[in-house]
Amino acid sequence: MDVFEVIKNRRSIRQYKPDSVDDKTIEKVLEAAHWAPSWANQQCWRFVIVRDAKIKSEIADTLNKLTVDNEPVANAAATSIRQAPVLIVLCAEKGKAGYGIDGSPQNDKGEYWYMFDIALAMQNLTLAAHALGLGTVIVGGFNIAKVEKILGVPNTCTVVTMTPLGVPDHKGQVSPRKQLSEVIIKDKFS
Repeated sequence: MDVFEVIKNRRSIRQYKPDSVDDKTIEKVLEAAHWAPSWANQQCWRFVIVRDAKIKSEIADTLNKLTVDNEPVANAAATSIRQAPVLIVLCAEKGKAGYGIDGSPQNDKGEYWYMFDIALAMQNLTLAAHALGLGTVIVGGFNIAKVEKILGVPNTCTVVTMTPLGVPDHKGQVSPRKQLSEVIIKDKFS
């Protein structure tokens, strides 16, 4: 599949078939994530593969409720996490991305540069999954401390994001895009 086709056709998937995903396919998806660029090639990412239904359910319970018409509603991603055969949790090793050889932050975003590196890895992961016929949805609204406790994440790392991974049970929604001319600034902001 052409890379531009994969980019344009990848969608967030929130419903999954019960079909299993084999270890070799997961490894392909994570290999793509692992080839993402990173600050000074630190590769601060750590991938936790969760298949255990009980652990997935505990993690799903940490998701933030959403508000619709001023009423709290369940986060659809919680169902996705329980339904998909695999949950991949992306963690970052702290103090690597954004830091210099002397251990000091290299810019005002140094302490949080790992977010950028993890986002690049997640993008590769979601695109590779789509190219292999799998679905994903990037999950960000959850209680990080609770997820870290559930997974036994050491204090040298932090959970950043996660995605269910499985065979889609539906086609994802096509979200409208702004015109490219609306998001391009030439030379400098006016």
